[in-house]
Amino acid sequence: MSPIVERVARWPIWAMLWKEFVQMRRDRFTLAMMIGIPMIQIALFGYAIQTEVRHLPLVVLDESNSAQGRALVTSLVNTGNFDLLARVANRDEMKALIEAGRASAAVIIPPDFARDLKRGREATAQIVIDAADPLSSSSAIAAGSQVGARQTRELIVKTTAGRGGSIDIRVRPWYNPGLRSSVYIVPGIIGVLLSMTMVIIASIAVVRERERGTLEQLIVTPISRTSLMLGKMIPFLLVGYVQMTVILLVGRLLFDVPIAGSLVALYFGALPFVVASLGVGLLVSTVVRNQAQAMQLGFFYLLPNILLSGFMFPRAAMPEPAQWLGAALPLTYFLRVLRGILLKGVGLDTLIRDVAALSGFAVVLVTLAVVRFRKRIDG
Repeated sequence: MSPIVERVARWPIWAMLWKEFVQMRRDRFTLAMMIGIPMIQIALFGYAIQTEVRHLPLVVLDESNSAQGRALVTSLVNTGNFDLLARVANRDEMKALIEAGRASAAVIIPPDFARDLKRGREATAQIVIDAADPLSSSSAIAAGSQVGARQTRELIVKTTAGRGGSIDIRVRPWYNPGLRSSVYIVPGIIGVLLSMTMVIIASIAVVRERERGTLEQLIVTPISRTSLMLGKMIPFLLVGYVQMTVILLVGRLLFDVPIAGSLVALYFGALPFVVASLGVGLLVSTVVRNQAQAMQLGFFYLLPNILLSGFMFPRAAMPEPAQWLGAALPLTYFLRVLRGILLKGVGLDTLIRDVAALSGFAVVLVTLAVVRFRKRIDG
């Protein structure tokens, strides 16, 4: 070995490097996060994010009950932008499906649609688009407009023995006629911030108590472990409501975000979501060893919430596996509650499925956190 190599080998930095590599190897959780998070991130970004929105659920109100009306629906479905969800009997049923978020568009075919075509007149039909999501609605509006000018006329002319006639499809966007992105994004920010802060703050609070040694002091007091966990949650629950109020005020003042529904219903619907997010944070605190790991795992949980819940990217554009993963996130259901109440003005009775799902998440996550907390302390 040359003198230069021997001199370099004796540098103190090598001992420090060796010590750090040994410590990193022993901290397998952090090592797994360093390797696993980038792999999962690139998979989510590359696989789940699709901006081309197709296969929007469509409901049909065919008041003409004619072959020409059915041909129009077939032409809309053949564009690939719509999937036929159901045929409804009246406008109230159609509106209820759109308000509940089960349908993204509806086509209304009037009673005189077929008669006007047979007489060589211009037949009109209407497509109602849920424009709360500008990205989804823009593609639906474009597809609906093109059908009247291209595919539908050719199909209807064949069915009317070439007697002429034309179709005028009038597209009507609901809830966000101006297609403003801020109207869609700002309500979603409420859910994302609540999810992020509740998870990270709750997990760090418990881990900090453990690091300082005060958690063991609390455990030996007469208070039960369940009461201890609930006592940790309630102050953060109030913090969550303060955050939500601030974002609503800022969104209203700066971006003119509408508040079409009841704030009482909104705050009530937010309760199970905040509790579920706190449950995730408490569950994280039973897995990690220090505050740095709590923050890493908290941000790791935030990533799929942003990508798969429908906060920024339409869930209808995602592959089915990504939609299944999104269905396992409480934020997916809370976003429908937020946008349903704020933008559509619906009540909790319309959103009962989403509220029930959030309540189920809250019960399961808090129960798991309490049970795992007991096992970790007893063990």
